Amino acid sequence: MAATGNAEETQLQEMEEEAGMEREMDSDEEEGMGIENSDDEEDDSSEDDKENEAEIQRLEEQLSINAFDYNCHLDLIKLLRQEGELPPLRKARQKMSELFPLTEEIWLDWLKDEIRLTEEEQNREKVYELFEMAVKDYICPEIWLEYAQYSIGGMGLPGGMEKVRSIFERALTAVGLHMTKGATLWEAYREFENVILATVQPPPGSVPTCEQQELLNAQLERIHTLFRRQLAIPLMDMEGTYAEYEEWSDQGVSDTVSQKYKRALQQMEKSKPYEETLMAAEPPKLAEYQTYIDYEQKEGDPARIQIIFERALAENCLVPDMWAKYTKYLDRQLKIKDLVLSSHDRAVRNCPWTMGLWKNYLLALERHGADHHTISDVFEKALNAGFIQATDYVNIWEAYLDYLRRRVDFSKESSRELEELRAAFTRSLDYMKQDVEERFSESGDPSCTIMQVWAKIEALHCKNIQKARELWDSIMTKGNAKFANMWLEYYNLERSYGDALHCRKALHRAVQCTSDYPEHVCEVLLTFERVEGSLEDWDAAVQKTETRLNRVNEQRAKSLSQVAEKEAHLVRQEEEKTEQRRRAKADKKNQKKGQKGSGPGEKRKAEDEDNENEWGEESEQPPKRHRGEGNQGSFRGGGAEEYMETESGLFGRRAPPCRRQEPPGAKRGQQMAPATVRKTQEDNPEQRKDDCSVFISNLAFNMEDPEKRLKELFEPCGPVQSVRPVYAAKGFRGYCYVQFEGKTSVPEALKMDRREVDGRPMFVSPCVDKNKNPDFKVFKYNTNLEKHKIFISGLPFSCTKEQLEELCKDQGTIKDIRLVTNRSGKPKGLAYVEFEDEAQASQAVLKLDGTVLQEHTLSVAISNPPRRNAADKPDFSRPMGAMMPRAMVYGSRGKGRTQLSLIPRSLHRQTGSESKAENGTAPKPTGGASGDAGFEAQAKPMSNSDFAKMLLRK
Repeated sequence: MAATGNAEETQLQEMEEEAGMEREMDSDEEEGMGIENSDDEEDDSSEDDKENEAEIQRLEEQLSINAFDYNCHLDLIKLLRQEGELPPLRKARQKMSELFPLTEEIWLDWLKDEIRLTEEEQNREKVYELFEMAVKDYICPEIWLEYAQYSIGGMGLPGGMEKVRSIFERALTAVGLHMTKGATLWEAYREFENVILATVQPPPGSVPTCEQQELLNAQLERIHTLFRRQLAIPLMDMEGTYAEYEEWSDQGVSDTVSQKYKRALQQMEKSKPYEETLMAAEPPKLAEYQTYIDYEQKEGDPARIQIIFERALAENCLVPDMWAKYTKYLDRQLKIKDLVLSSHDRAVRNCPWTMGLWKNYLLALERHGADHHTISDVFEKALNAGFIQATDYVNIWEAYLDYLRRRVDFSKESSRELEELRAAFTRSLDYMKQDVEERFSESGDPSCTIMQVWAKIEALHCKNIQKARELWDSIMTKGNAKFANMWLEYYNLERSYGDALHCRKALHRAVQCTSDYPEHVCEVLLTFERVEGSLEDWDAAVQKTETRLNRVNEQRAKSLSQVAEKEAHLVRQEEEKTEQRRRAKADKKNQKKGQKGSGPGEKRKAEDEDNENEWGEESEQPPKRHRGEGNQGSFRGGGAEEYMETESGLFGRRAPPCRRQEPPGAKRGQQMAPATVRKTQEDNPEQRKDDCSVFISNLAFNMEDPEKRLKELFEPCGPVQSVRPVYAAKGFRGYCYVQFEGKTSVPEALKMDRREVDGRPMFVSPCVDKNKNPDFKVFKYNTNLEKHKIFISGLPFSCTKEQLEELCKDQGTIKDIRLVTNRSGKPKGLAYVEFEDEAQASQAVLKLDGTVLQEHTLSVAISNPPRRNAADKPDFSRPMGAMMPRAMVYGSRGKGRTQLSLIPRSLHRQTGSESKAENGTAPKPTGGASGDAGFEAQAKPMSNSDFAKMLLRK
């Protein structure tokens, strides 16, 4: 036994000597460098020292002003390290570590400096403390390996062997699963145990005693165990470890170990692509780590999920979302107190500006039973963290006040916790007013949510309704008296904890002050009096509400009148601009004609060319179909004339001849061969039946074989007799006519309106002969006030009907949802939601207005679409049979579309108020016309040459 002890002592001394060789070599190098310095170098060094001292002083002053200057800390530590003075260098590093988690490189430099400069045995504990600080910031295999190697140098001290093994075991728990770097720690641990094995083996040829044999067997079992543990873990290059175990073990590898090794090898092969992707990617590899994390979470091994999170955070320590995801996983899955709280602490130290991380930290502390002093300290640190939004301070105060409220025992009339809660509420309001408003120029809490919660606590738990009323008076004086939902919140509080007298008083004040939804509060007041009030109360409520609503209606009418006047003024301005452009164009054209000075034949040819430019080119453009939320155009199907209705008036012209694309090199105006002209049923007007047809528009110009495609689309509606696409010189113009064999197919076809075809909404309208029904209109959607329907704006473009239904379903029964899109099918961020009755719609407005959906704040109101046509407004008339020249028609949501007038202004005639069609019903044309007796209301449309003659007459 004595021989064994001597051998072990000798081996320990050798290991200690090896651990100290590097420090001695470094010391010798420093001394050698000092000998070689010359006098000139000493002078230069002196000047550099002065500059360094001045720079160090400047950096220290800067840090005294702003302690959170990260780069300034780094520069100061670098200069102090060059000076080689340990006390100020320690102080600078400690100060930085208190404010920020240090990176792996900074910790390794600090640890190496302390190990080299601290050689006395009594100071080893300080280095150990420093290592403990380092391993808490991040999970770094290099730091753990350095920690274990340093501890080997103290094996000769009492308990040194156990300390080394303890550090190795902690290191394996922390980073032993690291697929690429974990094997290094396993190998270092085995190497350490192999050295111990060599010390306990008896000399060759000697017979070990029983005690020696027990020590030898125990050490062999430790090494066997390390091999078995490592081979059961998926690590890179684990095949080499298995071969090493086979060679080392005298007994071979057991079947159990082989099976575990094969399972680990299969797991490693699954994870290997993710590891290879990480190795090939450039830092910070956030997307690659996220993919790896998702994979590990599906596998479900908590230890492996934790290690991949830690690896990701070591390279992405300033990504708040990653910290939030990691801490959320720990809170809900592992629930280990020390691990959870330390991770939350590291999260807020890395990203102190993120309110959500501080809020989750407070909840975690309360969840794991932290003492009140600790939670309060963390809250105070959060207030000093420097949030970037005023609302962040509101949210962190709400989280802390919720915690304080949960501490109070409200069964006692008065307690220290209750007084602390009230003091915190008072302090929060002062903080929001003095600190937050001064910094952000806004309160961050316009709805006074903190005061609302305080009032509810006083009324519900403390039975102090008088204090709650005082708080609500303060809320209303902060600009909230004009909102109906605020008054209804106060009314509900009084209804639950107050009395009928104060309920009535609150509702009367609401009727008087509310400006956004006065109808709703009036209805609530009348309902309250039906249940609670006397006849005198009922009469007073009726008189109050009628007076208020009359005043509101007068104000709205005045506002609408002002809007109408403004729009009319804009229309007049646009007309004047259009007239100026028309005159300038006419003068330019006359000037060109005068310069030519040709004979009669040439003059006529020029006129024909002008007419062709003015009329022929225009006639090739498809009729634009003006559709908004409230109306849609209607078109005549077939015949020599095609009419359409726009927002500016009725416009009719002769249909263009259907032509194919001209071949390359064809001259302008060259007549095409009859074989190239596309024949349609337009050549046979007798075969067309408008009452059996529908007009299709807004189709893609590049649609292949429109006839075949549309026939397939509309065959489910009934037998299709013909499909008549409209072509121009450049090809298909995006609209056509579909004629069915029977009238019963038309209603089914109209139901296909706005169906998406090739990514665009297809518009389907009835075919109506505008010569016989000039006033025909088709209104797909109502343009009046719809109290059972709400209008939502500010939606994200990615919002779907399902998401909108999920948002609105709690407010009532939803009958229909319509997302508004433009002509290309892209969403406009608008929607209409139809409820079963008016009460549900009003409730939806109050609850949903201001709601945030996918970082978009929604605006919600009762549906009241503006009239899309200027002619629908009072005191506004438009010409019949001709559209206004370049007249811009404006609505309350923006400018309307424009059309170029093709009729001379001398032919415009004014009529009285024109009759209106309702939802597709065509009224009979009224007789009589004003103006020129020779120009009848239903005159036959003139040809291009007729118009040209009239222009020449001018």
